[in-house]
Amino acid sequence: MINKNYKLGDYVIMRKPHACKTNNWMIKRVGVDIKIQCVYCGREIMMDRLEFERKLKKVIGDKSE
Repeated sequence: MINKNYKLGDYVIMRKPHACKTNNWMIKRVGVDIKIQCVYCGREIMMDRLEFERKLKKVIGDKSE
């Protein structure tokens, strides 16, 4: 099971790549829904928490760490 310690501003890697060929995302909103932004092209998407946790591969953390 994935460690569910993610917060606003963390960078995550999703299982499937985005259309721009990267799977690196930044978390922009945390709540019932999760909003993530593609690091490469800037596209933002929202998904419910269960779908996000199912598609999540790895939590990198924020860039300052």
